[in-house]
Amino acid sequence: MPGTREGRGRCRRSRPRPAGPRTLQGRTRRRPGIRRRGCRAPLPPRIQRATRTSRRGGQLLERSIIAVASSTIPVERLARRSATVARWWQHPEVMPRSVRLRPWQKRALTAFDQAGRADFLAVATPGAGKTTFALTAAIRDLAGEHGRPDGPDGSSRSGRRVVVVAPTAHLKSQWAGAAAALGLHLAADWSGRDGVLPRDLHGAVVTYQQVAADPDAVRRVADGAFAIFDELHHAGEERAWGAALAHAFERAGRRLALSGTPFRSDTQAIPFVRYDGDEAEPDFVYGYADALAEGGVVRSVRFPRVDGEMEWTAPDGERHAHTFDDPLDRVRAGQRLRTALSAEGEWLPAVLERAHGQLLGTRRHESDAGGLVIAMDQAHARAIASLMRERVGISPVVAVSEDPDAGRRIARFAQSDEPWIVAVRMVSEGVDIPRLRVGVFATNVVTELFFRQAVGRLVRVRADTGTHPAHLFIPDDVRLRAFAAQIGEERRHVLRRREEDETEGDDDEFDEPPVEPVDSEDAQLSLFEAISARTLGDPQVADPPVGAGTRPVGASVEAPPAASPLGGADEDDELFVELTPPPVVGGDDVSGGGGIDEAGGAEGTTREARKKTLRDRNAQRARELARLTGKSHKEVNAELNRLAGVRRVTEATLDELERRADRAQQWLRRL
Repeated sequence: MPGTREGRGRCRRSRPRPAGPRTLQGRTRRRPGIRRRGCRAPLPPRIQRATRTSRRGGQLLERSIIAVASSTIPVERLARRSATVARWWQHPEVMPRSVRLRPWQKRALTAFDQAGRADFLAVATPGAGKTTFALTAAIRDLAGEHGRPDGPDGSSRSGRRVVVVAPTAHLKSQWAGAAAALGLHLAADWSGRDGVLPRDLHGAVVTYQQVAADPDAVRRVADGAFAIFDELHHAGEERAWGAALAHAFERAGRRLALSGTPFRSDTQAIPFVRYDGDEAEPDFVYGYADALAEGGVVRSVRFPRVDGEMEWTAPDGERHAHTFDDPLDRVRAGQRLRTALSAEGEWLPAVLERAHGQLLGTRRHESDAGGLVIAMDQAHARAIASLMRERVGISPVVAVSEDPDAGRRIARFAQSDEPWIVAVRMVSEGVDIPRLRVGVFATNVVTELFFRQAVGRLVRVRADTGTHPAHLFIPDDVRLRAFAAQIGEERRHVLRRREEDETEGDDDEFDEPPVEPVDSEDAQLSLFEAISARTLGDPQVADPPVGAGTRPVGASVEAPPAASPLGGADEDDELFVELTPPPVVGGDDVSGGGGIDEAGGAEGTTREARKKTLRDRNAQRARELARLTGKSHKEVNAELNRLAGVRRVTEATLDELERRADRAQQWLRRL
């Protein structure tokens, strides 16, 4: 019947409609649900998900829907009203995405857009959201969304890659996952042996060690690329790393360097960084005090300091017994710290018990709160895990680099409610586990940069948990005491009233100058022997709230008022940034190879993960073909590559891998 829709998703009205052309003139525009009195025409779920990611995309799609919401045109034809909307209809993942930035991220992005240099160094306190800022800058730069059609070096953005350099293998996967959430597809498992990057990927994530091992291969990918250096200070750890980085990224179109804290280069300069003396000169700085003042970015941290009495035999055979209050030279201070951290003594087990008590108190108001123990080395990490099983009845997750499953262990821990994880360096820098609330600093790496990175694991804020303080248990070593005092002073500058600032004096207990960092590679370390270690007194909180006394550690924590994770600017439209997915090298549509995986791929799965599944499927079918045909694996793979038009499997796009798997299946059916 004319003017009638039947079935689900169609209008039930049967009143005939007047003939003739229909326009919007004189008609009241209604915001769609999309419903209009008796009409129920919901969008397919994948389109609903896509429109929620973009204000601009959602508005344009709504306009097309409004224009025909009262007409007889079926819902499935709504998107065909314009070529742009039709493209979104088929591939929602290419719809422009709305990203809400924190105020500091928006300021940093503005500074980056306005900078006239190829190199930009942003220093932001750990936990503030450097990854989101960097990826937003990369996508906008590739898409030419900040007003300049070409890069600062004059190179064209068309076909530009993105190359991220991260400190560890686990962070590669973390970067790739964060990029995929913004429509940027990066290969986390690419290496120089794989040849060129597939056409349907925007770039790759590598480690500093990879760059040092094969700078020429990285240089080919990075030519004209947008480069992101995560925690750039790692390039100064070894002379070869800095030289390799300079060679590999010399011809990059834009280089964005990130760091969690200002750093120095006392021995050698790090490439692509401007210096004031021997200190790096950042282009943008967002410190811990700035984050606390802004609100909802990071949480405050308390530092319960645990004193002790340690006894040990030095490599020269001399016997020593000291507390942390005794002044010692660099070498003796290092030996004292190692003695305290020994799993054979009583100092470390006692601290672990107190930290576990603190975690139990925190979990009363935050049920999935987790704890982190940073160990000296892998053997020490396993010894700590054994201690925790014996003393507190907990079997912690152990993540060490020699375990090939360590990255997955960390990822599972981040999504679980398990109480403790023990690691050496794999969780101490950059790893995003927002539920960590209690830490134990049980390592002999005593540098301000490493200490601040460790603190950064505990300060992240979640929207549903408020800003309860975190706790990092530390040895009462003068060096760690000074680092904690500096962070505490930054916090007090934010919390203390102006008149209190004028009347309150300095804290004398932190006036001692820090001792030089411990040389962890002491040639005579094998002659060192820890004899005993025990705690002295209750832990002292290195950074008590202003006007408050020291609370016994392990008691239940009184939850402070929850703060908005958005810093009180929930509806500030200026903080929303629209991101148009950048084109892929070779002119392929970013949607090539399928968008949202309708055939079983979980929403949010990275393209590289889906391609790995397809490569595994191809390998399985190739093995089956070799078994049934009697041909060698090399012959089977060569024939499949020819049938699918693929040069190498590692260079294939998602479409090509699917086509190759289909050709293999057809071959199997003919046998």
